[in-house]
Amino acid sequence: MSGEPVSWPNVDLGDMPNEKFATRILRLLRAIPRLIAHRKALTDAEIIIARNLDMLALAWIARVLLSGGETKLVYESLDIHGLLTRTDRVGRLMRSAERFFLKRIDLLWTSSPGFLRNFFVPVQGYDGPHFVIENKLWFENVPARPREIDRVTVEDRFTLGWVGSIRCAASLEVLAGVADRLGRSIEIAVHGTVHHHAVPDFEGVLRRHERMTYHGPYAYPDDLASIYLGCDAVWAQYLWQRGGNSDWLLPNRIYEAGWFGCPCIAVADTETGRRIVRDGLGFVVDQATPEALVALLNKQPRSAFGEVSKRLLSMPEERFRLDVSDITAALQAIPGKADEIVGNGQQDSVANP
Repeated sequence: MSGEPVSWPNVDLGDMPNEKFATRILRLLRAIPRLIAHRKALTDAEIIIARNLDMLALAWIARVLLSGGETKLVYESLDIHGLLTRTDRVGRLMRSAERFFLKRIDLLWTSSPGFLRNFFVPVQGYDGPHFVIENKLWFENVPARPREIDRVTVEDRFTLGWVGSIRCAASLEVLAGVADRLGRSIEIAVHGTVHHHAVPDFEGVLRRHERMTYHGPYAYPDDLASIYLGCDAVWAQYLWQRGGNSDWLLPNRIYEAGWFGCPCIAVADTETGRRIVRDGLGFVVDQATPEALVALLNKQPRSAFGEVSKRLLSMPEERFRLDVSDITAALQAIPGKADEIVGNGQQDSVANP
């Protein structure tokens, strides 16, 4: 709930730790008095957007207590948390809680159609209004797209990037295996923030593999151009929640990479892999193994990656970047007053807990 300073009027509802679910529940309860103390901001809002299940609970309480149920409630799901796909009692309890709120929202936003097709419709039985707004690039000072291929790479060495939140131990294992097998002909360039609770041996793996280099966290969006222009391709697949969220999501790295003309590689039977094939964003492997990835890199000539780069740079910007029309369409999908809100240019009356 807390975070970096923002440029809009903000009500801080407190810090929310990762994991530590008992603590999260207590923090949610503590946030309720803060909601009441700032009731004016909520009672004036025409739409409340809740960006995860925790926030949805608070948003529903706020609507019931403060607006009499008149405010439109939107649930934005960017990931399907592992708790919701567990098969034990905890998982069943979490799914029941989410179903309770799903029956009371006005609109569901998701960042991938895979979430609807694999979870919300068949598992949660959701049949209400929904809208897919993909996690594309969204920032004011967009780095210029290259006009032509301008890879800053070494001719006799293929640079494969891993960019974003570094928290997938399975991906680390796959990429380390590739480094073992290809030796000096490969460079694995890792960029981003490492989540050490998820990849506790990250530094040890890099020490054992001289062809893997960690370049540290990066400034967003300022460093994106140098990162993607320094890679021949990027590993775009999440593997740490196989059979669930990782198979269903569309990661923002496919949009970042596409903007800069950098091909992506993912696993064929995932939403990411299917999108790569559908839109010609790069290449896929049948299995998430070092052997499969090495076979792909050995099979495809360097020129094949160059051809993909040319195709990516020829695609229209809207394939990779959100603009105001996307946000307008998402708001207009809200039943009831949404057309009036958007038509009057009142987007600022949206509350985001």
